[in-house]
Amino acid sequence: MSKAKVSLTKQQMYDVILAPVITEKATRTSEHNQVVFRVALHATKPQIKAAIEGVFGVKVEAVNTLRVKGKTKMFRGRPGRRSDYKKAMVTLAAGQSIDVTTGI
Repeated sequence: MSKAKVSLTKQQMYDVILAPVITEKATRTSEHNQVVFRVALHATKPQIKAAIEGVFGVKVEAVNTLRVKGKTKMFRGRPGRRSDYKKAMVTLAAGQSIDVTTGI
């Protein structure tokens, strides 16, 4: 498998990275030099890596992804469905960090 460099425009980078995930569990992963982001469903690991490196200016070691299936919930007395989404756990190189509490 070849390691081709993915090049994205600034707009494509912002389309791939949707939002940081700020939960207790996601905050605990920061001890292991990881940051969790909500990303586009169609985004691949190389695209996510290129987008994080381009937007935040850090070195990414690894990207782990998972698809979260939307739950069926009641909305105004009728059954509805939440959207599916994808999460990316990004492991940063030693000495690198991203502060997700501040704006970009």
